[in-house]
Amino acid sequence: MTRSDLVEELAARFGQLTHRDAEFAVKTILDAMSDALVRGHRIEIRGFGSFSINRRPPRMGRNPRSGESVAIPEKRVPHFKPGKALREAVDKRTAELNAAKPT
Repeated sequence: MTRSDLVEELAARFGQLTHRDAEFAVKTILDAMSDALVRGHRIEIRGFGSFSINRRPPRMGRNPRSGESVAIPEKRVPHFKPGKALREAVDKRTAELNAAKPT
């Protein structure tokens, strides 16, 4: 699902929202989440999952073209951990879809 798919789904589910309002709502939520992660905060959405920042320590890498060693600096990367309800829902739906497939 892309961002525009999410906007379309939101506008379709809530008839009182115009496409522009749905787009603004999605943009606002994603911007707020990005800002919180940049500030180092953890985001927890009950039943869905949590977003946090993981630290990747500096390391030595290798340039695949030349083979020479390259120093890779420390990075902070976003990490998503799905919640129990989401994991169970995905597992259940996947099992249902696999059971429905003819073999």
